[in-house]
Amino acid sequence: MGHFRLLVVGNAISAYGSYLNMVALNVFVYQVTGSALTAGLFMAVRLITSVLSGFVSGRLVSRYDRKRLMVCADVTQAAALVVLLLAPDGARVALLFALAVGTGACSTLSQVALRSSVPEIVGADLRTRANGLLVTGRSLAMIAGFASAGVVVAEFGYTAAFALDAGTFAVSATILFLLPIRTRAAAGHDAAGSTAADAAGTGRWASLALLKAAPLLAVMVAVRAADGLGSSSHNVALPIYSSALDPSHPATFVSQFWATWAIGNIVAQQVCSRRTRKTGWSPGERAFALGSCVMSAAFIVVFSGLPAVPAAVAALVAGMADGFTEIAYVSRLQAAPDEQRGRLFGLSASAENSGFGLGMIVSAALLERYSPLQVVGAFQGLAIVLCVALLVVLSRGRALFPKDPPARESGGPAPGREVTAAEGGTS
Repeated sequence: MGHFRLLVVGNAISAYGSYLNMVALNVFVYQVTGSALTAGLFMAVRLITSVLSGFVSGRLVSRYDRKRLMVCADVTQAAALVVLLLAPDGARVALLFALAVGTGACSTLSQVALRSSVPEIVGADLRTRANGLLVTGRSLAMIAGFASAGVVVAEFGYTAAFALDAGTFAVSATILFLLPIRTRAAAGHDAAGSTAADAAGTGRWASLALLKAAPLLAVMVAVRAADGLGSSSHNVALPIYSSALDPSHPATFVSQFWATWAIGNIVAQQVCSRRTRKTGWSPGERAFALGSCVMSAAFIVVFSGLPAVPAAVAALVAGMADGFTEIAYVSRLQAAPDEQRGRLFGLSASAENSGFGLGMIVSAALLERYSPLQVVGAFQGLAIVLCVALLVVLSRGRALFPKDPPARESGGPAPGREVTAAEGGTS
């Protein structure tokens, strides 16, 4: 796990750059153009690119060296920011939209490649612990990126912010390049998983064929898309709710919420890591569905008008459940053979980004008429309904789902246990 911990550090550094970039670039676009519509189009282009690139990323990750893809993604983002820094003012608007496409595509590619590689880097048995470390690193990076973006821009200007962004991607690329890690299954493991991969098909529709062959995974991906809808609703509603609580200090509740949420994420990682280390436990479909229900319910409670302390407890629970479900979901998809993994994560990224993007648009429109509690309750309630349906189906037995031929789980120097594409541990 030593090399992987260094990878986590590099990933957290690049994630910090991404979140800082997200805030700084959005504000910069508005200041350069003076148009809220252009700023909105910039965000839409980046999000749409993230959705579409999920399918492409799955194919790239399945065909090419994943470590090289991740290094290229980081280098591309760093180079694009340097070009923006050096460009004359008149060319910056066009470059900004090119940057939106580049950052959207590269961030998705990097995420898909990394998630697909974890079982090969640390071994299948350690993937839950490894995913927990990644969740913790990204949670801390998100808080640091959002919190420092305003300070960096205000104190040092956009040039310093973009230079810092480029530096974080360069550091991440350097760490990845120097690490002696294997990101693809060994030849023997590839052969073991080829039966299920061939059954799922190849080419443009291979990702959808995989989900058709493993409907349980398809339901889990649908739940994640619904989680994206719910996540967008509380992201849009938080500033409005916080302003209503304290108009003189509208950012107070938002800051407290995200800080508490991050603590919950870290606690979830520690709990999962400790249990996995002691018992070899890995969360499955039931754990994922239960965690998603708790997460959505906790987010609803946050907006129910509770006093500060109970609201903080609800935010803590939401963070813990959010971190736990992320670990459970990613670990479950990683149980698929290496041949299938890239396409599964590519399709998952597209589904999650689609849900989040659609939710941002719809929830923003609904908040013009309805309260934050009503909007968040509706969106998170949909996720709860889907999770309850998944739990009901699981309780009726696996006979409802056709099983694929067994495929050997890859990862680590020793052969893994036998699994099928529609199979996975439950808890």
